[in-house]
Amino acid sequence: MESLRWVTLCVVALCLISGSALAGDRFRIREDFDMDPLSDCSLHYYYYIPCPTYSWFWSFYYWYTGDVAGAWFNIGDMSMGGFATCDPGDCHTLDAIRILNTGAVCQGPHGEMYPGAYVHFDVYCSDELGRPIGPSLWNSGQMLLEDYGWVYIDVDPPLSICECATEPGPPESDPRILVTITVDAGTPAYCMELGGDNISDHVRDGCEMHDYGCLSALYPRPYTSYYPTMHSGFFRQMGVDYDPPKWIRDRNDTTPDRHIYGYVELAWRIYLTCSGPSGGSETTWGNIKSMYR
Repeated sequence: MESLRWVTLCVVALCLISGSALAGDRFRIREDFDMDPLSDCSLHYYYYIPCPTYSWFWSFYYWYTGDVAGAWFNIGDMSMGGFATCDPGDCHTLDAIRILNTGAVCQGPHGEMYPGAYVHFDVYCSDELGRPIGPSLWNSGQMLLEDYGWVYIDVDPPLSICECATEPGPPESDPRILVTITVDAGTPAYCMELGGDNISDHVRDGCEMHDYGCLSALYPRPYTSYYPTMHSGFFRQMGVDYDPPKWIRDRNDTTPDRHIYGYVELAWRIYLTCSGPSGGSETTWGNIKSMYR
């Protein structure tokens, strides 16, 4: 079975060279609501559609050293899944990030074992298309993704994102941030896997489209969406940079413009403390305004 997967990955590599998206497998997993860290609020854009208790996700694999993916968050947006909306004027401290890691310890083509994926995370101020503004505000340092499932990354010490406010105030409000993951050297391509939401398999299986909070799960994205832009994408693949980021394709939608099911959000969530704005954002706000002159 492992040799068959290795052959499959080699074929995938040829497809990637031709410019298609990452390979992906579908899988089901439950949310871990009782494991969430203590925080004042949280925000995510991915769909969790229990049918009846588990939801379909995509596992995207075959990443190369230097590849970058990310998700950007507008504080004050409605969170998918019935979570309370983070107050855009108060929720300005980033405490933790949660991702869905669908890879772990893996076996190579000749039976060799690898501990997982070496990666690092960054947090930036972001424009409305997800592009970073200025230098990284926080870097995790290199870490090993070796646990399968929902992985929590503490932002220690907690990070003030006041300088990412899009409304200058006073007081400033509506911060927008970008969180990225970069694949570091030492990670075999077949050991790096990230999870994203999966609307198409729910539709194909005949599940009622809904999520927690009794809100319609609208698709395809971004053509029909609660939000005017996507929030997840590739920033670099195989040495190719994307500006703005490249949206993540749904594996079941083979149409050129993805008009059947649309695109995929990474299954990422951020956790925030709501303690009001702090000073020190005037200079950075000037940098943000200059982008729109």
